[in-house]
Amino acid sequence: MLKARALSAALLCLIPMGMSPARGHDVRVGIAQIFALDGDREGNFVRIENAVAEAKREGAEIVCLPESCILGWENPAAHARAHPIPGPDSERLSALARKYGVYLCAGLDEKDGDRLYDSCILVDDHGAILLKHRKVNVLPELMTPPYSVGKGCGAVATKFGTVGVLICADTFVEELVKEMAGTKPDLLLVPYGWAAPEAEWPGHGKLLLELVRKTAGVVRCPVVGTDLAGEIANGPWTGHVYGGQSVAVDGSGRLLAALRDRDREVAVVAIKTGAP
Repeated sequence: MLKARALSAALLCLIPMGMSPARGHDVRVGIAQIFALDGDREGNFVRIENAVAEAKREGAEIVCLPESCILGWENPAAHARAHPIPGPDSERLSALARKYGVYLCAGLDEKDGDRLYDSCILVDDHGAILLKHRKVNVLPELMTPPYSVGKGCGAVATKFGTVGVLICADTFVEELVKEMAGTKPDLLLVPYGWAAPEAEWPGHGKLLLELVRKTAGVVRCPVVGTDLAGEIANGPWTGHVYGGQSVAVDGSGRLLAALRDRDREVAVVAIKTGAP
């Protein structure tokens, strides 16, 4: 996102118990840069499955999707249409992970009582939700009522090492990124909804690369940032463009993959997890 907010509360990152393999595991990560249309749940699930299937054919073991890719980011209708986690949307994502035998990281809106969260889940290849993260830096001025604010960051031990998850503007928050670094992740996955006015593309993609590189320099592990392609349809940023240009970098910030500008693309990149 273009804007950031300071985080005043103390942040806590928890790593659930589980496997903890040696750092330096090779993993093939699918970067699923898809179009997501606001409110088009069924169409977005078609596009999600097509991308997951394509990544699997190319040998992906983990597939990372963008932010809010089921109902659309900052879509006020999500207050009425979003589901809890676990719930129907997360169950469909779990079924896709199980069907294609991949780990799946996906951003989706989550309803919890009267609260709406901009959330992300990491699902294993058996369909189990290993981790849920709720976005902390929610940019409340962009939707009324705004997303509720999450707490802390998340990382979980997997067969690929410790995998952490943040969401888009969370990576602007220095304290939060440092807390993530404290979990000693082997891989960080970040669903993005990286948007700017149309005239600022393609140059705005350079700022995304700089941000992902900066994040990698703090967490000292590879970072995959998967952006949307499309356009914001609601609120003060109506007409702003999601420009794609998803990226993957290693722990030293070296570019491993860069996807197309303002177009759908699925790419699979071989990543050695852990510190450079």
